[in-house]
Amino acid sequence: MNKRWLIKENPDNQTMQFLAQKLQIDPILSNLLTQRGINNFHEAQAFFRPKLEALHDPFLMKNMNQAVERLQNAITQQEKVLLFGDYDVDGTTAVAVLWNILSPLLKGLDYYIPDRYREGYGISKDGIDFAKSQGFKVIIALDCGIKANTLVDYAKSLNIDFIICDHHEPGSNIPDAIVLDPKQIDCPYPFKELSGCGVGFKLMQALFIIEKWNFEILYRQLDLLAISIAADLVPVVGENRIFCHFGLEIINKSPRLCFQEMLIEAKKQLPLTLTNVVFIIAPRINAAGRIDEGKKAVKLMISEDRNEIRTTVKSIEDDNIERRKLDKIITEEALNLLKTDSHFHTKMTTVVFQADWHKGVIGIVASRLIEQYYRPTIVLTESNNKLTGSARSILGINIYEVLAACEDHLEQFGGHAFAAGMTLNPEKLIDFTNQFEIEVQKRISPAEMIPIQEVDHELLFDDLFKAGENIYEIPKFKRILKQLEPHGPENMKPVFVSKNVYVENVQLLKELHLKLSLSQPHCPLEIQAIGFNLKDKIDLALSKEPLDILYTLEINSWNNQERLQLNLKDIRPSL
Repeated sequence: MNKRWLIKENPDNQTMQFLAQKLQIDPILSNLLTQRGINNFHEAQAFFRPKLEALHDPFLMKNMNQAVERLQNAITQQEKVLLFGDYDVDGTTAVAVLWNILSPLLKGLDYYIPDRYREGYGISKDGIDFAKSQGFKVIIALDCGIKANTLVDYAKSLNIDFIICDHHEPGSNIPDAIVLDPKQIDCPYPFKELSGCGVGFKLMQALFIIEKWNFEILYRQLDLLAISIAADLVPVVGENRIFCHFGLEIINKSPRLCFQEMLIEAKKQLPLTLTNVVFIIAPRINAAGRIDEGKKAVKLMISEDRNEIRTTVKSIEDDNIERRKLDKIITEEALNLLKTDSHFHTKMTTVVFQADWHKGVIGIVASRLIEQYYRPTIVLTESNNKLTGSARSILGINIYEVLAACEDHLEQFGGHAFAAGMTLNPEKLIDFTNQFEIEVQKRISPAEMIPIQEVDHELLFDDLFKAGENIYEIPKFKRILKQLEPHGPENMKPVFVSKNVYVENVQLLKELHLKLSLSQPHCPLEIQAIGFNLKDKIDLALSKEPLDILYTLEINSWNNQERLQLNLKDIRPSL
């Protein structure tokens, strides 16, 4: 798929030069900082040296006082409390965090993860009925509940109180419960982009402040919180960056037994970056809820029995293998459906439906379809005589707002700007599909349907190694660049462009990946590069013509040696 290269504007040159002098770094690196909103020494210090003391006061969040008071009463009275979490990574990690903190304090604590297929997303009547039958007095909803007005009312009629810890967009009416959600319009909490697990963590932080407990106990849960942030793709800035920094320290220095065993099963080694977490740990936690049951993932994260953990990890690995198989099959079936749709190429949206598709992987399939056809995408299947779907979006389209404009055709919906879920009656499918197309057309032009690859800065190969540096070692430029981690939304790994580059050697690995040796005129260096899934660019690579390349800078480790390597994102002829 062709991409538009969008080179970011250089920020204020005076600020950039000041930072370069103050921090004694390359002007290119200070440029990267100013692009990320870092304009002075103190902001740079907070960025490079995150501190837990910089976390916001949890009592700034609307209703936090009431939430802590209700939880304290439950602990004092030893009421039965049920942790109700969504079945994805964010929900299950949130349940695990609160379980690890509250289980020594509450004898009647239990947790409930809804069945993806029987109950669907969010608070369920079955879950409330379970709570009633077992004598629970309080339900703490984690990563769900912000739009469960009717079910919260039902629980209230059964004398069950709700504390909702959610981070999704609220509807026009807030449930009649103690609601913690920084996205409430009148919530003064300064950081709006917490994960669902993050909101639950803030509740625990508030409890620790009031009770004057040892915060080391709470901070030991930051590994789980970092995983929730990575998996839910919330911005890795502000508090989330602090959480991820310290959470990754725990994962890499003193990992839980469950992650030790998971890495053994996956044949991976420490240390992990946040990107590694996204592709290694998160899919395996998710696989339990997608293929089997999310409760298995919680059980894994709260257990301290290595034999039990090993058994669960092997089971989850089987789930993950099954998930990958279903992902491939359904993606191929969806692409074949689109090929038979004669009107598809005139549309700005993708909507596909097949009644027997596995509900647990349709969100992944939606992302795969966007990789193939860059447009807002919904993949639907049938469950309990309803159509249920997952939506994924593209830059410039807030999928939650689009679904809100189509809500007359939906039974329920919820989510974020880039990902959402919905349920509708089968007879509404055609009307909904048409309205979805209309609403997207209102919001985007055909030119914006070409994917954008943002570029942080232009580099010459000479910029990579300074005078006197050994080209067979990792240069200072890359070592400092590594300190921009952890990477994620709004702090992505820097992408560079180099122009007028020549290919000295070409290899095609596994019939998919380009391995190149590159040079640039007037520079004595020959740089190694890898282009994953760029086999369609091989003719360009063989052309002997000058090329412009987009890439990130990586460290390639092989035979106990480390070398700088370019990870190619795109290639095109030099202009």
